[in-house]
Amino acid sequence: MALIFDIETIGYKFDEMDETTKSSLTRWIKREAGDNQNKYNVLFEDLKEGLGFSPLTGEIVAIGVYDTEKGKGVVYYQSPDITSQESRQENFIFKPVTEAEMLQKFWQGVRNYQEFVSFNGRSFDAPFLMLRSAVHKIKPTVNLMARRYLSSYQQDIRHIDLMDQLTFYGAVRRRGNLHLYCQTFGIQSPKDRGITGDDVQRLFEEKKYQEIAEYNSWDLIATFELYQKWLKYVKM
Repeated sequence: MALIFDIETIGYKFDEMDETTKSSLTRWIKREAGDNQNKYNVLFEDLKEGLGFSPLTGEIVAIGVYDTEKGKGVVYYQSPDITSQESRQENFIFKPVTEAEMLQKFWQGVRNYQEFVSFNGRSFDAPFLMLRSAVHKIKPTVNLMARRYLSSYQQDIRHIDLMDQLTFYGAVRRRGNLHLYCQTFGIQSPKDRGITGDDVQRLFEEKKYQEIAEYNSWDLIATFELYQKWLKYVKM
């Protein structure tokens, strides 16, 4: 029995940051662009769009989990300013909560599992979860960053990052994203439904919180199906 997990994040608004933080974040842009204002503008926009990639400049707006044995999942998601009700769709339950509440529920739930599956979770999802939990003074119940190499596992908690496994721990030069692996293995990509991870910030600002939660559930299913391919055809 394994638990698939995935998160969606957004960045803070740059204009609302303190001046010291703004200066720290843009220092490298000034060095890179020099007197080229057009280049500065492009790099600055890239910076603002990428604030959601760090737990220091962003937050979690959805956490989804999917039980591979039960075939059921839950997505916790933020829904500020809108009174949202718990809802169900196919094999998923969608629960509106705060970031702190979703982290508490996530760590409570994962205590019941010993195997976890993600796509690029060691480089993104797990560190983000652990650091945002620390911000809210929440102690993780499982170390999702321990023991990267599966050969080192015995009867302990293990986290299978499919990015690691399908690139053979970085031996493959071009890693690819979840969409490319879905296309290659004949799996429906979440991006085929008209939403990508790049849309999450915009959707949040437009208060389309349920759409973010649904997108997260699509990511979970795609990761689960890719996990099945890995188990059957790649795992040694």
